[in-house]
Amino acid sequence: MKKLSGLLGVCAMLFAGIASAQVKDMPGGPRVNQLNLTEGVTQITRDVVWLHWLMLIICLVIFVAVFGVMFYSIWAHRKSRGAKPADFHESVGVEIAWTVIPFLIVIGMALPATRTVVAMKDTSGSDLTVKVTGYQWKWGYEYIDGQAAGVKYLSTLSTPRAQIENKEPKGPFYLMEVDNPLVVPVGKKIRLAVTAGDVIHSWMVPELGVKQDAIPGFVRNTWFRADKVGEFRGQCSELCGKDHAFMPIVVKVVSEEDYAKWAAEQKKLLAAAADDSSKEYTKEALISRGEKVYAANCVACHQGSGKGVQGAFPALDGSPMVKGPAPAQIAILLNGKQGTAMQAFGKQLNDVEIASVITYTRNAWDNAGKGQDPVVQPATVKAAR
Repeated sequence: MKKLSGLLGVCAMLFAGIASAQVKDMPGGPRVNQLNLTEGVTQITRDVVWLHWLMLIICLVIFVAVFGVMFYSIWAHRKSRGAKPADFHESVGVEIAWTVIPFLIVIGMALPATRTVVAMKDTSGSDLTVKVTGYQWKWGYEYIDGQAAGVKYLSTLSTPRAQIENKEPKGPFYLMEVDNPLVVPVGKKIRLAVTAGDVIHSWMVPELGVKQDAIPGFVRNTWFRADKVGEFRGQCSELCGKDHAFMPIVVKVVSEEDYAKWAAEQKKLLAAAADDSSKEYTKEALISRGEKVYAANCVACHQGSGKGVQGAFPALDGSPMVKGPAPAQIAILLNGKQGTAMQAFGKQLNDVEIASVITYTRNAWDNAGKGQDPVVQPATVKAAR
């Protein structure tokens, strides 16, 4: 038995060693065996690291001084050496010392910390403003000014479901990759107006020194200025529901020239993809568009097969609502359903996207040809808002 347990222990150690050898530092993200704070690519991040070490050193000095005096006193003035306790009642000098010294220590810690905290909240003089909205479970970005003014999109986890379900090997950016990163120019002060559309989220990117809660009904401001190009990764750091772990953040910092090109491309795509809710679309066009909308917004809960998750998320395949009159399905997509995880998509998706995904679910799986209203036009969704 002892030999068997020893063999198992050796195998476990070898497996752990092989696994750790295969894991590498993630560029712009966490590092293997990282113990210290990240140095980051902003002045705020470096100030935070400096404050961390300052506070740690001050606390260490206090610890050594206090316990050193205490242990020396216990050793040097013990009863076995004939030491006798002092019989004085008060000491003005001691009273002054233990009041003034802690006061000076607190001031020494508070001044640099206050300077950094004030700098974190100073969004004046920003070069670019981006509205950041947290949704379950994705991020929405809208450029308020600058070259990309008017551009807005959703940023969703792009790690394949097969990796999450352990059906294929995990990639180097597992759970830390998105389809549409936030793109900003290097060396510019980027103001973020952070809010949420459903529950509390938190936008956090350690390399940029940013962590700001996103609260429904409130707009909280923060900022960063990256002094290095690259991709920097973070996650929602507020427990926001079932897929909280699948809500990454990627910020792509590029040169000013590349940012100008990206902004121009995005504006062209925005103009080309402008959806007209008054236009009548073919069934095939709606189904094709709806499949993409479903994959980006619905598959995490209702699954690619439409079977849902028993006891948690209802199946859409064979659902009486999906096969019944369209108004009921339109209403639940627009407004959500209280008391359940079904959120309102009325603000996230436009009329064409909602009409497309409804048409897709009514013609996918075993629903095809078996229900009422197989095609829903954007105008119908617009009238229901």
